[in-house]
Amino acid sequence: MEISASMVKDLRERTGAGMMDCKKALVESNGDMDKAIDYLREKGISKAAKKAERIAAEGLANFYTKKNDAVVLELNSETDFVAKNAEFKELLDKIGNAILDSKAKTMEEALELKVGSDTVNDLIVNATAKIGEKISLRRFEKITKKSSEVFGTYLHMGGKIASLVVVEGDNEEVAKDVAMQAAAMRPLYTTIDSVPSSDLEHEKSVIKEQVLNEGSKPEFADKIVEGRIRKFYEETVLVEQAFIKDSSMKVKQYLENNKCSLVKLVKYEVGEGMEKRNDNFAEEVMSQIK
Repeated sequence: MEISASMVKDLRERTGAGMMDCKKALVESNGDMDKAIDYLREKGISKAAKKAERIAAEGLANFYTKKNDAVVLELNSETDFVAKNAEFKELLDKIGNAILDSKAKTMEEALELKVGSDTVNDLIVNATAKIGEKISLRRFEKITKKSSEVFGTYLHMGGKIASLVVVEGDNEEVAKDVAMQAAAMRPLYTTIDSVPSSDLEHEKSVIKEQVLNEGSKPEFADKIVEGRIRKFYEETVLVEQAFIKDSSMKVKQYLENNKCSLVKLVKYEVGEGMEKRNDNFAEEVMSQIK
């Protein structure tokens, strides 16, 4: 039987399950809506779907490497308590290695990857139903380096920040140092040239207003702005930052001294840009006990 888009839409509205899960349920039940609903309930997907609107802004980030390939990903949970669970970390590893060994480029492709007899999406749905919190794969990025390049990796704050760099030059220690720098100092950009013009112009306009409000004469404002923009670069651009192991030099000097250059940075900070839960987890637990 042909499964129409309207059937998928109807099942989704009735169960709250995802589009892919609804289509699969209808295929498995040969278009029978009631059987499809039972299928979703049996698989725990309807239960998981009830949590779809809840905020999952905690979790872990990690990286996985093999020869010239690497992947960085972020897996979210609703609470930090769950993120520290061994089962959650095992799920993160399974997903990371599955993506690393695949050719997946999009989230849809990643969720359809097979891990044993299940898909990545199945693993997430099952974990959501079992753990009782919304679990979601938020993002990932795959990187392939050249043979003349090396990966540098660093986990900060127990996996709250995962930093991976690609460095030209055969020096893994330097690459790791730069990855550590990025994780600890949280730069927004890699080089001055990588700063978007819109970001730069916005920063200049803000600084100029500050300068004028401080009482500086308009004719001197632009020169003062240029001086403060250099400070902005030193704080937000990775290679312009003071090197954390030797503040007498910048990161770019450290790279140059070791005949290396920065090719790429991928840095994931768990929950960045997402709304955070502000409820009290201890109170939630106590309310459930009562």
